[in-house]
Amino acid sequence: MGLFKKIGQALKKTKDAITRKLDELLSHGELNDEFFDDLTDILISSDVGVNSSMEIVDELRDVCHKKKIRKGEDVKKELKSILKQYFLDAPKIEIEYPCVITIVGVNGVGKTTTIGKLASYFKDKKKEVTLVAGDTFRAAASSQLNEWADRTKTRIIKHAEGADAAAVVFDGISSAKAKKTDVLIVDTAGRLHTKTNLMEELKKIDKIINREYPEAHKYTFIVLDSTTGQNALSQIKAFDEFVNIDGIILTKLDGTAKGGVIIAIEKEYKLPVVFVGVGEGVKDLEPFNADEFVEGLF
Repeated sequence: MGLFKKIGQALKKTKDAITRKLDELLSHGELNDEFFDDLTDILISSDVGVNSSMEIVDELRDVCHKKKIRKGEDVKKELKSILKQYFLDAPKIEIEYPCVITIVGVNGVGKTTTIGKLASYFKDKKKEVTLVAGDTFRAAASSQLNEWADRTKTRIIKHAEGADAAAVVFDGISSAKAKKTDVLIVDTAGRLHTKTNLMEELKKIDKIINREYPEAHKYTFIVLDSTTGQNALSQIKAFDEFVNIDGIILTKLDGTAKGGVIIAIEKEYKLPVVFVGVGEGVKDLEPFNADEFVEGLF
């Protein structure tokens, strides 16, 4: 199945919610203030966010006025163009090797599953992958990651529950260097209710990676659950206090009508969406493509 088809299918709930309302709105004819107010409401209901929705619609209103646009298809075309520009404004990430990818995010967003899918993705690209079970706080975190390691036939470095996460990462780096691993993927704890402990742990992990593996390219990705909508923004803010986030992995895009949150993220944080989860299968993690995402919305 092609990427566009996968993203298109994953966005079906979001697209149905937006397109039905937008087509109904456009069928009324005149592009007056009421039309643009209603369009703002449609975007907000798809979790584009209040401020982002208002800014997008204000920009669209100006473009339609300047170009004297009256047709519904032309309105859609201009709206797509505006949205695509937001993604162009965000930095781009090209993963280089060898690399260490540190995965952060709150519990329950699908971090462990995402790491397993990432392992599969990189192995499909003929890269050697090692997983590091750095979440030593949550019960069963290591065993769940081990299941994904078995499933994807990937090496895993783990210690006992309650061990020092930085020590696990140290061993993971030593192993990766010895085995000439291309991609080292580090799981971390997501216990935001103990922020001080989390901050100190992430700082230690970051220090170990920089000290022990200076030649590696380093990326920190936050995993967000699409179905949480605007709560995803507060999670970025919370982790941004502790770490420099390089990019976003958005899970469960296929299970929500709130896919518009991606637009809100781009508007507020200018962080690139690197991967999106488009299904439950091990192969259902795709590199994000802004053009295909926007085209899949309408």
